[in-house]
Amino acid sequence: MALTLSDVDRFEASRPRLAAIAYRLLGSASEAEDAVQETFLRWQAADVDRVEVPEAWLTKVLTNLCLNQLTSARARRETYVGQWLPEPLLAGDPMLGPADTAEQRESVSYAVLAVLERLSPGERAVYVLREAFAYPHREIAEILDLTEAACQQIYHRAKKHVAAGKARTEVDEDAARRIVEEFLAAATSGRTEPLVRLLTQDAVSIGDGGGKVPARAKAFEGAVAVAKFLRGLFKPSEAKRALIGGSPEVYATTANGGPAIVAVLDGRVVGVMCLEVTAEGIAGFRNQVNPDKLERATARWAATDHGEPLLRDAF
Repeated sequence: MALTLSDVDRFEASRPRLAAIAYRLLGSASEAEDAVQETFLRWQAADVDRVEVPEAWLTKVLTNLCLNQLTSARARRETYVGQWLPEPLLAGDPMLGPADTAEQRESVSYAVLAVLERLSPGERAVYVLREAFAYPHREIAEILDLTEAACQQIYHRAKKHVAAGKARTEVDEDAARRIVEEFLAAATSGRTEPLVRLLTQDAVSIGDGGGKVPARAKAFEGAVAVAKFLRGLFKPSEAKRALIGGSPEVYATTANGGPAIVAVLDGRVVGVMCLEVTAEGIAGFRNQVNPDKLERATARWAATDHGEPLLRDAF
């Protein structure tokens, strides 16, 4: 049955919310876009006049598509080269979704997305729908074909897993820039001591190159080990320039709501480093350098005013 213009408009009104849900569930903007498009095709094929609540119908279809995708993604990630990290979204990306509450902002943080990878698909869906989009347990139960009591149990279990990590400190854009500036000053000092002072004792650094850009398969753990790695990372060398085709400029920004460093070479984003900031210091660095996961960041970067770089001819 062909959709009317009104039917298409109803779907388009839901598209931003659907994309934000899918991104949180999948950790991939490109896969989220595919899931939203497949939801539209299902909407196009449905007898929409018989759909009583389009928003609920679309959310159910999208969520189940994402659950199927997560199940197959887990098998693919077993053969993924190196560490798997989510695709970062730069400041202002509409796929970040609602950011009115602390819970909504936290749900899309890079640190939490990484933790969600350890949950089962069902736990992840319940957590995202409840925490980020404030769906009542009754509606989540209907979407996932669960009882309301089971839904509540899954949510509390998932929230406990997420809360087991360090509490992230919320920062605005000005604070994020100051944190990045302080970090870069320490990282380019040529000494580890200034870096160690900024880190928590159990700090970690994880990189995702996807087998396309060199990235250590095992995380660096502990303030000293992380500081030594970062000192070396920000030490310019001909080998690094040859590897990436030049010397990038480094900017301060936010990604997934937290402080981030963006490396840009000839207008192309070649790396996004997300900093996990806690009251005790910087607890984590998640470095995305897989070019397949930086295409959206490059497009976003080209469309925004990002000011002057903090470092030129970096690396």
